[in-house]
Amino acid sequence: MPELPEVETTKTSLLPLIDQHVLRVEVRQPSLRWPIPHDLQKLAGQRLLQLTRRSKYILAQFEHDTMLWHLGMSGSFRICDGHEELRKHDHLIIQFDDVQLRYHDPRRFGCILWLDESSQAKLIDTLGPEPLSESFNAEYLFNKFKTKNTAIKVAMMDNHIVVGVGNIYATESLFNLGIHPAQPASTLSFAQVEKMVAEIKRILKQAIDLGGSTLRDYSNAMGENGYFQQTLLAYGRAGEMCVNCETTLENLKLGQRASVFCPECQPIKKVKISSKKALKGNKA
Repeated sequence: MPELPEVETTKTSLLPLIDQHVLRVEVRQPSLRWPIPHDLQKLAGQRLLQLTRRSKYILAQFEHDTMLWHLGMSGSFRICDGHEELRKHDHLIIQFDDVQLRYHDPRRFGCILWLDESSQAKLIDTLGPEPLSESFNAEYLFNKFKTKNTAIKVAMMDNHIVVGVGNIYATESLFNLGIHPAQPASTLSFAQVEKMVAEIKRILKQAIDLGGSTLRDYSNAMGENGYFQQTLLAYGRAGEMCVNCETTLENLKLGQRASVFCPECQPIKKVKISSKKALKGNKA
């Protein structure tokens, strides 16, 4: 699934569309995660004013309407001159003044929606802060974590706590920090959380600079692949040797996601259980 760096890179690659007018819209397959709006034709004649990102959503602001675009599991946008042969899973075509924008999505988990009160309340309003913003800081994250007994990797990927820290970047951050992915979030010290915030910001910025990660078929709207995957130290390397200590990297599932870690460099911290909790556990 495209994560925050890939969505940010995609948004940037779409910037040549700014100030261009929509000439026509063709919906070839309306059945995505939610049906493509039946009235999408009202985009015709409107100029694209702005493109922004919120979490993994791209917000496309036209003259009279704003759209919410999400790449889902396998979605991608492609800018072309309109003469290329259509692919099987090109579900939406937007013809602009000079170029054509195509949305391609084999698994159809993406979304093309109007940004209105219903979609905003359901998809955006409850999201946590952006990880590269000033509001995402050590004090904020420590306060969120101190009551969370869930695994730290699951908490890091909770979009209500912070958006956009997906599986790849959570795995790499924890490896670099030496924190076991199953460590309860509430057991982290303020100093550890402070380092975590800095590492998340660093690794996301690096991934954006490298154009994101192309693990399968991700590419930006210009057809360019990302290169961050060439720097991966843990993600996808289960069974290989740790680059730091040569211990075999292991894998466990947390929140239905693969979590690769080094048992030597990322030992799990033993948590003291109060007698009250222990008694309750024994009764169970």
